[in-house]
Amino acid sequence: MKRPTIKDIAAAAGVSKGAVSLALNGRSGVSESTRARVLEVASSLGYRPSVTARALSSASADAVGLVLVRPPRALGDEAFFFQLIAGMQSEMSSALLLQVVASRSDEIALYQRWWAEHRVDGVFLVDLLVSDPRVELMTSLGLPAVVVGGAGHHGELASVWADDYAAMTSVVEYLKSLGHRRIARVAGLPSLLHTVRRDAAFVESVVDGVIVPGDYTAESGAVATRALLSSSSPPTAIVYDNDVMAVAGAEVASSLGVAVPSELSLVAWDDSVLCQHGRLTALSRDTFAFGARAARALGAVIEGALPTDVEDVLPELVVRGSSGVAPVS
Repeated sequence: MKRPTIKDIAAAAGVSKGAVSLALNGRSGVSESTRARVLEVASSLGYRPSVTARALSSASADAVGLVLVRPPRALGDEAFFFQLIAGMQSEMSSALLLQVVASRSDEIALYQRWWAEHRVDGVFLVDLLVSDPRVELMTSLGLPAVVVGGAGHHGELASVWADDYAAMTSVVEYLKSLGHRRIARVAGLPSLLHTVRRDAAFVESVVDGVIVPGDYTAESGAVATRALLSSSSPPTAIVYDNDVMAVAGAEVASSLGVAVPSELSLVAWDDSVLCQHGRLTALSRDTFAFGARAARALGAVIEGALPTDVEDVLPELVVRGSSGVAPVS
């Protein structure tokens, strides 16, 4: 696919390129019926007249894009993305165009508009789905992109990822070494690839393990923890898919009179200031450096390099005061 030009509009509308230019720029010299026809054709082709000069000159947009599908209020709680974005910015000379949208369809529509308007030179794709339409979209548009996470599901695009399966296995083996057998997991969104990979590793490593879906918010972490601890056979350890849910889980355990770590061990995915001050055991990685690697990969693709597939270092478990030996049954 290529961006539509004045020539394409002229051919489709059956008028001269001069008439198209006059119509698109609101100048006199064409009839209102011709102007209406030109604008209708331009719209159907995805043409954006406000950035005509840039598109025709093929100039760099000097910007890259990042779209997050999140409720706007929820984004403020996610330290991971702030560190990731900071790392990206540290390696970029161009601007980062960040947009928060409500749905995946809104995200796809935004990419199509950015491409038509030549607003960005490339994009970062995060929160990859198991079968993700964005991968095929970027390939068909020819828009440079880097998939942040998503080993084996990024098609022909560049990718920077960490091994979620191996990381989850390491957490479970640590808990089992402490004698834990009733282990639960409060997961992230089930549609995301990294959730599926972590789920698979958890199920493979834990006999009769319990998985409760969450959405990375404190509310979902609290609800899931309360349900688990109120069950007839409560777990002695819970692994959370992010720091926010883990902190909420610790608060629920305290309110229920469940002592941490003598009665319940808690582990968070992605270390943060919340985990450090709350003394929570957590999987830690250099998210800033992870973002910087993604930015370097995208910059290389924009400059014409072949897409690369880069595996990041495995997250390291940092043991703090929220985990300990399993209680005697």
